[in-house]
Amino acid sequence: MHDKWIHCFIAVIVSGATACQKDAEPAAPASVTQSAKPVETPAGTPAAAAPAAPSSASAPAAAVTDLKVGDPAPALTLTLQDGKTVELASLKGKQVAVYFYPKDDTPGCTVEAQGIRDQWEAFQKAGIQVFGVSMQDAASHTAFIEKHKLPFNLVVDADKKVTTAFGVPVRGGEFASRQTFLIGADGKIKQIWREVTPAEHAKQLLDAAGVSVAPPGAPPGAPSSTPAKPKPKAG
Repeated sequence: MHDKWIHCFIAVIVSGATACQKDAEPAAPASVTQSAKPVETPAGTPAAAAPAAPSSASAPAAAVTDLKVGDPAPALTLTLQDGKTVELASLKGKQVAVYFYPKDDTPGCTVEAQGIRDQWEAFQKAGIQVFGVSMQDAASHTAFIEKHKLPFNLVVDADKKVTTAFGVPVRGGEFASRQTFLIGADGKIKQIWREVTPAEHAKQLLDAAGVSVAPPGAPPGAPSSTPAKPKPKAG
């Protein structure tokens, strides 16, 4: 009896110890779903960088000026060879010829300027203001005027503002194309010459301005180049 009680007591102790070991056993590790390999990113790009914002469209290039007959003349300040300035808008009420030429004292440019000089009396009588425009500096313009006794002003346009405003093409970065704009008394473009023949241009300008001129070499007071209509015979 005594031995049976001892065996029962030992069985209880063993079963209790086994139960304690089961309670203390750690739970099985959870399955790992994330890869242990580090995520590779392009060189120089932070791994957590936010997505780049869409780039905005670049601003459209400025439209090239394309003046047409009837358009208002550009509102500009002209800087002359002597440093004085003239507001083009202040000349409203007069006809204004703005002619562009490549370079001072070159053959074609000299012929063109001399042609206007030789007809200067007709330009004055008609009240036409004349401005020659090129990209040389004031000293070059002054020398050109003095050498050929030009009676009109030349505009200094080294920064190309005047040339650009009139939409005149520039060759080689420094030579304006030979073009002319006649501005009417109303301040609007009256006529445009995209191609100019230097020897004939003074007469073209005066004709477009409505001025009759004497043929080249004619004495003062000679009739204009416009032929007179024959008088009808009596009877």
